[in-house]
Amino acid sequence: MMKIEHVDRLSRTYAKQELWLTAGIFLLVLGVMSVSNIEGLLVPAIVGAVFSLVVSTAEALIWRRVAKQSPDNLPTFYTAASGFRLLLALATMFVYYLVKGRDAMLVFFIVFMIFYLVLLAHTSVYFARLSNRS
Repeated sequence: MMKIEHVDRLSRTYAKQELWLTAGIFLLVLGVMSVSNIEGLLVPAIVGAVFSLVVSTAEALIWRRVAKQSPDNLPTFYTAASGFRLLLALATMFVYYLVKGRDAMLVFFIVFMIFYLVLLAHTSVYFARLSNRS
């Protein structure tokens, strides 16, 4: 059983790590954009970064609440959060498709998936280690 002060600290740690990962990926995409002549990387990078930050912040806040109030429901939270993240990513890509059209989707998909997969990997590793530790 985790103590409440540990839950708050772990939640903040997760959010900080995700912020740093997102900033790193964003800077990497900007670096690729400045070195190469690939058009249209800025908007997908912004959308991917905003998506990553919003989802990770929401997950950190909701995880903190679930961990404090009903820690027995954490496995259900992990499953629900994963499904919601996937549906939100699909909705984001669909809206981008409707706004920009088919021609811009390949670059958007590649950049957005980098953000999504890093978010997915970080979330999985962080909470798996956390679950194994307690």
